[in-house]
Amino acid sequence: MRAVILGVGDAFTRLHFGSSALLDGPDGFVLLDCPDLIHRAIREATARVGWRVDASAIDDIIITHLHGDHCNGLESFGFARKRKRASDEAPTRPRIHTSRRAADRLWERLAPAMDAAGSANPPRTLQNYFDVRVLEPQTPAAVAGLTVRCRFTNHPIPTIGLLISDDQATLGWSSDTPFDAAHIEWLSQADVIVHECNLGPPHTPIESLNALPDELRAKIRLIHLPDDFDQSSTDIRSLREGELLEM
Repeated sequence: MRAVILGVGDAFTRLHFGSSALLDGPDGFVLLDCPDLIHRAIREATARVGWRVDASAIDDIIITHLHGDHCNGLESFGFARKRKRASDEAPTRPRIHTSRRAADRLWERLAPAMDAAGSANPPRTLQNYFDVRVLEPQTPAAVAGLTVRCRFTNHPIPTIGLLISDDQATLGWSSDTPFDAAHIEWLSQADVIVHECNLGPPHTPIESLNALPDELRAKIRLIHLPDDFDQSSTDIRSLREGELLEM
């Protein structure tokens, strides 16, 4: 299993794209979160590793939660794919995989920009753009040939962390979360853990991760970082945009 890191920044970044990644699964690409400037983030990161992927090649998106730095890109992604379908270049509606609590409010968030209310065209719904699939906590789901499990974090809005596996390896994705020993224990099943690191209380401070056992710290890579993050404050390595993780 391979993943290219698209963005490593937080909601306030002036230097990076929002934290996200693109997985190369057995049955296609899977986008992990969809922040602002998603088309540019995909183009720049995949070009660095020689994939050269764009939205037309991505049929599966996992959305961890509905904060803008994790889902603002869905509007442009949905419009781009709808335009491609009209020309038969990408006939499949992309699938969004998310928690039921996020799925129930997703169209509420997107509709003001995407329902075409008041225009001469018939009203549009979420189904005109996306095929939404619900991820249930601790219930494995198949996504592009990968097995995905999710767990709610303690972030202020409904947010899921992820364990994503193929037949050989598992990627842990903390998503946005305060430090939570139970969440860390759940993620520890993974071969590589991509863990957020930012200012509390809704996020995990580096001091909490530094206190973890050596064996666990060795598996962690940092993401969702403030622009002024000091790498010298930890021996846990920070991820870079365009970096390829091979598990």
